[in-house]
Amino acid sequence: MLPAFPALRALLKPAETLLIALAGGVAFTLLGFPAGLVSGSVLAVAAAALLGRPVKVPLPLARVCYVIIGILLGAVVTPQTLKGFTTWPVSVALLMVAALGMIVATASYLRVVHRWDPLSALMGASPGSMMQVIALSTELGADLRAVAIVQTLRVLLLTIGIPGGLALFGLVAPSIPVIRGPAGGSSLAEIFLLVAVSSAVAFAVARLRFPGGLLFGAMAGSGVLHGTGLVQAVLPWWIGSASMLVLGAVVGSRFANTAFRLIIGYLGAAFGSFAVSLSIAALFALIVTHFFPFPIANIVVAFAPGAQDTMMVLALALHLDPVYVGAHHVARFLVVTFSVAIAARRIARKASASRNCKRADEGGFEG
Repeated sequence: MLPAFPALRALLKPAETLLIALAGGVAFTLLGFPAGLVSGSVLAVAAAALLGRPVKVPLPLARVCYVIIGILLGAVVTPQTLKGFTTWPVSVALLMVAALGMIVATASYLRVVHRWDPLSALMGASPGSMMQVIALSTELGADLRAVAIVQTLRVLLLTIGIPGGLALFGLVAPSIPVIRGPAGGSSLAEIFLLVAVSSAVAFAVARLRFPGGLLFGAMAGSGVLHGTGLVQAVLPWWIGSASMLVLGAVVGSRFANTAFRLIIGYLGAAFGSFAVSLSIAALFALIVTHFFPFPIANIVVAFAPGAQDTMMVLALALHLDPVYVGAHHVARFLVVTFSVAIAARRIARKASASRNCKRADEGGFEG
């Protein structure tokens, strides 16, 4: 019967892929993994792809989710976190230098030791901003499978290791589950304004061919609205959760037709790059700890090269100062977002120019 309904057949692969992503995301969330929706969906869909299942996510759906994720990321910027930039200026400045140092050192490691191409090395070196990295890697043609393995392993190691490490040394109280409530106090008018402005900025930035324009533009529009206090609305939790599952499925689907030997080969790059970035973060955390009387646990989470939303969840779950941690991760997020996007654009242009010159040389030789 299915051959008579080509439209139905076309929907089967995406439906199966999203169901697999949902199962993985829910399982990891129930197991207590922070950012479990993303990590679980990536691993579940990747496993299905490696086992030969025909996984697929429609591109229009992925683009919509890029905008939604951008809106959610922009909502982290609040007047309080912006005020934190002036409350702890030296600490925030050191964090910015640390973020740039992590990018340069980790990208150099991936280039020299593992022979990655410049664009993939940059994407794999990005400390956080996983959704932006996914968007840029997809758009500019980086090795998404390699980048996904490195980024996913880093998130898993940080989210598992930080709470256990801090608790081991008695630096924080035992973690408690964080229950995400509904978008209380969010009027329909504010949500409509938030979605309209963020979508318009996303479309405009994408038309300018800015790398990751949909996500970056939506994040910029949402960040301005929330940072200035014009809007306090947030999207319902289920919309954000569904978008994370979809983008996790996008990453996982890139593992189709990938040999297990190749995956194992990427693990060395994943552990090595994690060690490099963590060493840089630890160095700057020690500097701040030596010169400032901030609680060590706050500094550790603030300087950890993890996803901004994940680190905020950890800060709340571990009873840390969310304003201090939030201000630092917003600063790092802005530095990483701008620097990676600009550097990726230059690398892509250089690679394109190199390919064009090579074609011209080959054409001239043949002539």
